[in-house]
Amino acid sequence: MTGAQKTVMTVILLWFAGLGAAAQFAKFSLIFADLSAHYADSGAGPLLGFLVSGISLLGIVFGLTAGVVVARFGVRRLLIAGMLLGAVASLVQAALPPLGWMLAVRMIEGLSHLVVVVAAPTLISQITLPRFQPLAMSLWSTFFGVAYALTAWLGTPLVAAFGLPSLFYVHALWMFAMAAALWAVLPQDQAGAPVTSLGLLRQHIEIYTDPARAAPGLAWLCYTLTFVAILTVIPPFLPDDSRAAVLGIMPLAGILVSMTLGVILQRWFSPVSVVVLGFACAGLATLGFALSAGAPLFAVLIFAALGFVQGANFSAIPDLNPTAEARAHAQGAVAQMGNLGNTLGTPVVLVMIGLLGFSGLILFALLAYGAGIAVHLGLARKRAARPV
Repeated sequence: MTGAQKTVMTVILLWFAGLGAAAQFAKFSLIFADLSAHYADSGAGPLLGFLVSGISLLGIVFGLTAGVVVARFGVRRLLIAGMLLGAVASLVQAALPPLGWMLAVRMIEGLSHLVVVVAAPTLISQITLPRFQPLAMSLWSTFFGVAYALTAWLGTPLVAAFGLPSLFYVHALWMFAMAAALWAVLPQDQAGAPVTSLGLLRQHIEIYTDPARAAPGLAWLCYTLTFVAILTVIPPFLPDDSRAAVLGIMPLAGILVSMTLGVILQRWFSPVSVVVLGFACAGLATLGFALSAGAPLFAVLIFAALGFVQGANFSAIPDLNPTAEARAHAQGAVAQMGNLGNTLGTPVVLVMIGLLGFSGLILFALLAYGAGIAVHLGLARKRAARPV
């Protein structure tokens, strides 16, 4: 096997690891109705939403610093450890423990998720030549949508045929297999400099008060508030005969738009402008979904519009931040805000649906997309007002 072939194989395996990390959300989100029925006697109510989003709690605290910590203790070592931890978590979840224990395991699983989504793209960027990095990172950016589609198309029928534990067993097997494969192909680690908590605290303050470094992360918060949440709660509002197909198509529509129209538009418009366009189109599609009383076409169009946000918001990181250090800070903010959005989105939308029904879902989406537009436009004005 040539060096180039080994690199390609390693990038694909790292992407497979990303699929496993994304499935840590999808395996709960897409069978949420079945899990709700299983825990119906627990009296948890909206707390059930944290079965989906509880995985993000550690990422909220450590998302910005995860890259530094991974570099300090070894990317390969922590990635494999994260995969193994994720496998063990799925094995525990397959036993369907009491709700309190299940929630605790989900929070621990958040450590696995955070390590994988920081370490895997870091390794991809390290092992690929500069001219191939855009292609490799574009492949990485699809991991969340592809995992959701595969889980919708393969995982939900598996649960219907063999019960809830089957999906967790398959996920555990996937994580174990990828950990073994990556252990075999990844190069040995070289530890970096030690981490100081005081420096990290100052870094948080500096990044979130900088309109260039903070903008992609804050906009990503608005995106992630709705992505998992809508996929989780929308099934009852879709027709029974098309529900499974629509749930699989929705995330793929976003990937398709991101990799085609989103890239093309950025030839003539700034990434921030494309993100704002995406939020605006998602808002219009949400209104269409409301006025049509839940037509599946508009559900797909919401996620197609979010494809503009998905790709262009990552492109905004280097566009707004010329130095490597600033880009790393902005990427850390994206990771942290993404975890915050994934954590809050499902519980909040469940509360709004409980209070307002279908209108609660529509209002939730419109507020998030409006906030995304306001964030980017407001911070753009701040950047324009800064002295050159």
